[in-house]
Amino acid sequence: MIKKLHLGGEGSWDYLTVDGTARRLYISRGTHVMVIDIDSDKLVGDIPDTPGVHGIAVAPELNRGFTSNGRANTATIFDLKTLKIIGQVKTGTNPDAILYDPASKRVFTFNGRSRDTTVFDGATGEVSGTLALGGKPEFAAADGKGKVFVNIEDTSEVVELDSIKLAVIKRYLLKPCEEPTGMGLDPEHHRIFAGCHNKVMAVLDTEEGRVIATVPIGAGVDGNGYDPGRGLAFSSNGEGTLTVVKESSPGKFDAVESVITQRGARTMAIDPKTHNIYLPTADFGPPPSPTPEEPKPRPTIIKDSFVILVVGH
Repeated sequence: MIKKLHLGGEGSWDYLTVDGTARRLYISRGTHVMVIDIDSDKLVGDIPDTPGVHGIAVAPELNRGFTSNGRANTATIFDLKTLKIIGQVKTGTNPDAILYDPASKRVFTFNGRSRDTTVFDGATGEVSGTLALGGKPEFAAADGKGKVFVNIEDTSEVVELDSIKLAVIKRYLLKPCEEPTGMGLDPEHHRIFAGCHNKVMAVLDTEEGRVIATVPIGAGVDGNGYDPGRGLAFSSNGEGTLTVVKESSPGKFDAVESVITQRGARTMAIDPKTHNIYLPTADFGPPPSPTPEEPKPRPTIIKDSFVILVVGH
């Protein structure tokens, strides 16, 4: 871990996204999105009114950014240069992950409660269609050539979508992976790195159509990533570790390092230029008393303790 960015502020967090070209880091904060210049490490903006925001996607060629607003069942469209809100798109229920697919120039929101994906035109915001996914979607990735992949948490599958035809093409079983969440994609070698709640990373070969390896990781994974420049896959684990995975010989993968991060650092994003990895977390107090609505409440977040951890070489 090479540095900590002490940002403070209010709100929980989920996904974060690096715009490598514009040198910005977008961080979801519950009801708004913080925007950091990753060359100066300075806060340069904030996108308000994104209730229950989970994820952020960017389309530099369209000068558009997008957020998935889980509590509002909407996606926000904003201007990448000014960060001003342009409009809203109605989605399915509880949109979680979101991505922009450059091949189709469409945005996909993956809706946890309605178990589907809402697809809309990135330039106009016009909805193109909705696809049922047959389970609860988690993280997703696009190969840039018209294929979109999404983890299905409750069925332990990866679903492959055709982003041009808007169709479900294939389903891949991830067993022995249980409850896949984070996803890293190596499109050149047709491999998906899925972080699983039973403390393994499953390596799926989409050409062979099967899991070719599993690698032990830490507990509490929520984010995964793949850095093609380094040839490394990563798993960010809520227990406070970052597992580093490398292909040691053809088809054989090993955990080569476990970096100590901080409790709660369960999601991640990679800067393709510097290869630095960004992980959000905070300090925690005791959980509130259980209620019938929330029998296992999350620990309280200590005020102004929010940080971004930066891991690099």
